[in-house]
Amino acid sequence: MKRTRRNHAPGFKAKVALAAIKGDKTLAELAEQFDVHPNQISEWKQQLQESAADVFDGGPKKKAVEPDLKGLH
Repeated sequence: MKRTRRNHAPGFKAKVALAAIKGDKTLAELAEQFDVHPNQISEWKQQLQESAADVFDGGPKKKAVEPDLKGLH
């Protein structure tokens, strides 16, 4: 039976990736625990490792640019 595509929350992905980085359990054990494919866990782990330095960049969080409503009217 084919499963429908699921969208996981960013917090869930981070939790799973951190568990994978911790290394206490194998990918197979984590996959069973979190009900996701081991390849997905590996991908999230890699994404977390590649972007971890961004957490410490020291700059303010980027906000979406709000349009100038007066200029639009």
